[in-house]
Amino acid sequence: MTERILALLPHIRRDFADGRSRRTLPAIFHSTAEASYYNISALVTIASKTFMRYDKLQDLIDSIRQYYPTVTIVIADDSEHPKPVTGPHIEHYIMPFGKGWFAGRNLAVSQVSTKYVLWVDDDFIFTASTKLEKMVDILEKTTLDLVGGAVREVTGYTATYRHTISVEEGGTEGDCLHVRQGHHHIIKGFPNCVVADAVINFFMGRTDKVRQVGFNPRLARRGHLEFFIDGLGSLHIGSCSDVIVGHASKIRLPWSKTEAEKAYEQFRYSSPNDNGKLYNEIFYFNNRFKCMTSN
Repeated sequence: MTERILALLPHIRRDFADGRSRRTLPAIFHSTAEASYYNISALVTIASKTFMRYDKLQDLIDSIRQYYPTVTIVIADDSEHPKPVTGPHIEHYIMPFGKGWFAGRNLAVSQVSTKYVLWVDDDFIFTASTKLEKMVDILEKTTLDLVGGAVREVTGYTATYRHTISVEEGGTEGDCLHVRQGHHHIIKGFPNCVVADAVINFFMGRTDKVRQVGFNPRLARRGHLEFFIDGLGSLHIGSCSDVIVGHASKIRLPWSKTEAEKAYEQFRYSSPNDNGKLYNEIFYFNNRFKCMTSN
């Protein structure tokens, strides 16, 4: 009896406000042992944020369906004039216009009920090399919370955006953040995978851990590294170069761009006057950073 009580203690939290004991239990999901038998539709939800790029989004959905016809796709959409995005296993959530990048991530991830969530940009293209089973396998067999893949451009160039992040204590004036390209070490049993602190914008993570870190909704038009800085010390991150997603070409001659593409670029790449001030407040002040170095 004593051993059973001791085993339960880590899962019991005393609520002093009302004098009751409540159990806080970890989320439990069913999974299988071998990569070839993983039921991706039961384990993974694909999440994306879109803004005025319905042609790119449809190409993404069509490519996913070639390989994973029944996986759930959750889409957060803050376009000015939303268009319906329908189909089996698709959930389309409309947001206020221009609500932003990280707010959309929060919304999409909040609707995921599977053990894992895969984040993709709306202009990615699944190929035969986009093996989600490999990502699930390493998450099932290691202590990783999140694993990134690789993104291949139409030119053939492939990026993993592997970085290490460290914080140097700086006293009362603040700390210094150091971001370096590279990784820590290869993961045993997975020769194409390494441990890193930041990865590219194509990653699969444990849903509860991704939600725990969250995405600062004030970062509306840019933001990526900030998520990994917020997760420093709480997220165990890996990167696998053999899980690859394609990236739709951004090379377009000016006179060949559609009106929708021109409107997207106007919103996407123009910055409010106070954007730099806001970024400094979020990035430096909130994290108590006085400096940042990178290579």
